[in-house]
Amino acid sequence: MKTLLLRNTQLVDGTGAPARTADVWVRGDRIAAIGENLAVAADEVLDAGGLTVAPGFIDVHTHDDAIVLRDPGMLPKLSQGVTTVITGNCGLSLVPLVSDAPGSPLDLLHTSEFRFAHLNDYAQAIADNPPAVNVGALIGHTTLRAKVMQDLTRAATPEETRDMAALLDDALAHGALGLSSGLFYQQAFAADMAEMQALTRVVGRHGGVYVTHIRSEMDDILNAMQEAADTAQSGAATWIMSHHKCAGPRNWGRTIETLALLERLSQRQSVGTDVYPYSAGSTLLREDLVDGVIDILITRSDTHPEMAGRYLADIAQEWGTDQLQACRRLMPGGACYFQMREDDVRRVLAHPMSMIGSDGLPHDERPHPRLWGAFARVLGHYCRDEKLFSLPEAIHKMTGLSAQRFGLHDRGLLREGAFADLVLLDPARIQDKATYENPRQMCEGIERVMVNGEWAFAYGQVQGAGAGRFLCR
Repeated sequence: MKTLLLRNTQLVDGTGAPARTADVWVRGDRIAAIGENLAVAADEVLDAGGLTVAPGFIDVHTHDDAIVLRDPGMLPKLSQGVTTVITGNCGLSLVPLVSDAPGSPLDLLHTSEFRFAHLNDYAQAIADNPPAVNVGALIGHTTLRAKVMQDLTRAATPEETRDMAALLDDALAHGALGLSSGLFYQQAFAADMAEMQALTRVVGRHGGVYVTHIRSEMDDILNAMQEAADTAQSGAATWIMSHHKCAGPRNWGRTIETLALLERLSQRQSVGTDVYPYSAGSTLLREDLVDGVIDILITRSDTHPEMAGRYLADIAQEWGTDQLQACRRLMPGGACYFQMREDDVRRVLAHPMSMIGSDGLPHDERPHPRLWGAFARVLGHYCRDEKLFSLPEAIHKMTGLSAQRFGLHDRGLLREGAFADLVLLDPARIQDKATYENPRQMCEGIERVMVNGEWAFAYGQVQGAGAGRFLCR
């Protein structure tokens, strides 16, 4: 069994505890020992030179369902220190739907990959061609609807709800982490409480999580949060609020209210939230998000692909029309919406409940920079430069807290017996480089990444064959 001794590190263990000097001995795919001046033999000995070693980062909010199969090297994630991705967010998962034309918003995951009727089929595809990162999967509510319903603009019938619940039960029994919903999207908006509560009861029986892109992140956000929390509570499931934000100028500053509500809800049920470190979001190109006030950057357009990377206001002016008409001409497509305010972003990032998720769209022609830079931005800009939190606190939000919330056993912590998912980084150099103008740029300061005891990233490059695994709850 291969062994590695990593000497002279500043160890940040993922619990939030202060850094300490330590050696780390890896045996096979596990951490075998941690301590100062370990007297053990190893096939490989690496002097870290005082660099920080931390658990591999867990990206709790991704749309990497298909990209882990299409591009298993996963450079955008590995280069930031991410060793585990959670797929199936916002109600969108590849499982359990087989279709050549899944429609919007499911096509955000890449149309050609909807070929998995069962979760074990998806897990087997990962095992057959292992990606460089571990994969944990949520089951998407919109995907379930597309599987059993012809018309997604209405609430499900009791019979359709039972069919969805049976599909969800099967997936959870085979290792899915929980259910996600995207009630924000038209294809799920009509779902009523009866439909959602029936599904969360299944989640609760399996000890899973209910993760939701809530119905509104704008004016009606408090009611949308309460609805999601009540839904999760009815099923005794942990509720996780996706990409916590208050969107649109009328709602800037309201994270004081939303975080206060989250804290009150945490007194009665298990709750959490994730956040990305940017004041712009990214989703489908939608008419209802065009208000003439916020900046909108086009990331893709099926009708006018040449407009990717340009602002909607400039396109509208060039075409001699208003932004709404320009948006209609560009659809279908995607965009970055500069709809949050910096103080809200900071407030959510700093909150002890918040985990870090990138929410990147890997199939966009010009993705949001969060795909390549989210974790480095937290560590470099917000932790080191802005001193919003300490390094151990920042890493806890990316590791131990995330593993605990999603039920990932022996992940997210540096301790004896845990899986050897490690990142070796330089806190003084860590810096995101991806921009809205040039989003496909690797960050700086991530020296090495290990996944399940194998070096996965070093010297700015993916190393060897993929060592990632499908993770069951």
